[in-house]
Amino acid sequence: MSPMRFALVTSSYRGDFERCRLLCHSIDRFVTGFETHYILVEARDLDLFRPLAGPKRRIVSERALLPWWLRPVNHPRQRGRRLWVSPFGLPLHGWHVQQLRRFSMAATMDEGAMVSLDSDVVFVRPFDVGSMEEGGRVAFYRVPDGMDEVLPHLQAEHEVWAQRAARLIGLKPPVPTRTTYIGTLIAWRRDTVRDLLDRIAAIARRPAMAALCASRALSECTIYGRFVDEAEERPDRHRPEALGRCAVYWDGPPLDAAGLSDFFANLGDHQVAVGLQSFTGTDPALIRRAAGL
Repeated sequence: MSPMRFALVTSSYRGDFERCRLLCHSIDRFVTGFETHYILVEARDLDLFRPLAGPKRRIVSERALLPWWLRPVNHPRQRGRRLWVSPFGLPLHGWHVQQLRRFSMAATMDEGAMVSLDSDVVFVRPFDVGSMEEGGRVAFYRVPDGMDEVLPHLQAEHEVWAQRAARLIGLKPPVPTRTTYIGTLIAWRRDTVRDLLDRIAAIARRPAMAALCASRALSECTIYGRFVDEAEERPDRHRPEALGRCAVYWDGPPLDAAGLSDFFANLGDHQVAVGLQSFTGTDPALIRRAAGL
């Protein structure tokens, strides 16, 4: 059996450009075992991100990924912000559309699997992406009772996301779950994403993207995870694990140099990257120095 071909996929925007540049530098220094790093951006951001392109890195316009009827407009009340409008539901925010780009990229890319990386991830240790596949089975991130242990601050949102995921993939009854699939530096299979989108379309009786755009209750990790766990019935495709390869600082005040030093010092042996959420306001220059980049 030939090894799985992996891509790296990052959905970004102009406000995260410096963080995305830092991610790219860390990939170039530490990461092996992948074919292409795709950076997915709004069409108006192509020129800004184009300098990050290289032999193994492509900048992809969302217009090549999203349906024609999903279009960005300026936010009517928040200067500099964008909304995406469609005929199928309320306007979507950028973080919703970043998820839709990932679904489309995963379904249409040449590679057989992808590793999803947010813009604010930074690799700090060597990482072979091929280690996420073993005997044809790709690492599948799932943490039983993880909403209590891993993401307690998202419990209310998770309940809504989990119920919506259940309805999208036709689980009856759409029972809740305490398992979390939400993380960064996690792998998806192309064939599974295609089967997932086909199922959503069949359940909704309309294109999958139209069904996904119908509500702001959207968590791509939860939709993919519940499909694999409760609907796909293909254990030969996945190797479940609760291993968080990226240590994430989800919320809180900006970290200063001392705080970053402490955060890095407490990394587990299995953790090869850090994710300092951009909305915490931690200075990318400080992160760069702490990571030795």
